[in-house]
Formats: sequence, C-alpha cells, structure tokens
Amino acid sequence: MNNREEPRMDADTHGLRFEQETGEIISCAFEVLNTLGHGLLEKPYENSLCVEFGLRGIPWNQQPRYNVVYKTVKVGEYVPDLIVFDLVVVDTKVIERITDHEIGQMLNYLKITGHPVGMILNFKCSRLEWKRIIDHHPKIQSPQDPR
Repeated sequence: MNNREEPRMDADTHGLRFEQETGEIISCAFEVLNTLGHGLLEKPYENSLCVEFGLRGIPWNQQPRYNVVYKTVKVGEYVPDLIVFDLVVVDTKVIERITDHEIGQMLNYLKITGHPVGMILNFKCSRLEWKRIIDHHPKIQSPQDPR
C-alpha cells in the first residue's frame, strides 16, 4: 500500500450493513411508486408496501407500538409505519425532500425501537427518494403487548 491508498474499511463503515434487506425494501418501494404514481397521501404507500412485502414473502409488521421511556417512566408511545425483516424501521413520507429533520427523527425512532437500521421512503415525486440510517449500537426492544 502506498501513501495515497486509503486503508480498507469494513462494510459497516461504508454503510453497507443490511444492504440486502434495504435493497429489497427499495425494490418494493419502486414497484409501489411505479404502480400507484406519485403524490398521494402517505397511507396508500404504506399499505401498498405491505401488499408488496407479502407478495415477495418479506416479513413485516405494520404499526407496532413501542413505549417511550424517560428516566424509567413511560411518557408516551411511538408507532412506526412498518418494521421489516424484524430489524428495519420504515417511515413512508410524501414531502418535498428528506432533510436533517427526518433523519433526526429516524435516529430517535431507532433508539426507541432498538432496531439497527431505518429507511425513509419519500413518494412525493415521480422519482423515489430514500435514505438509509444505521444505528451502530442498537438495543432490540419488543413492541409493547397490545393487551
């Protein structure tokens, strides 16, 4: 290795962890966008993703509930749009563009759920916009018991 070469990084450093799972989610999102078109409200995209996941045999859970805890006290709950592959929090959006605000929200969602990766999917325009966010120190939480 000469002085100009960068040391080789592991796949996680380059954000390639969960590439297969997130790639399958993005493929489903493209199919949904190509079929429905752009600019609808968020719910039809979320529901259509569920249909597409089912058709492809991808495990998913729609709107599970997670406790939001502040210093050991439950102060609310978070209900994600989708949990896919039991590890990816998927948030469907119809917004002008994905900004630091949505990325910050997703980081909080990952902290609450304990899942290691999040996907923000934006269906506003004819071209799908997506962002993958990785939490390098997840602590997997179970959704709260709905009983």
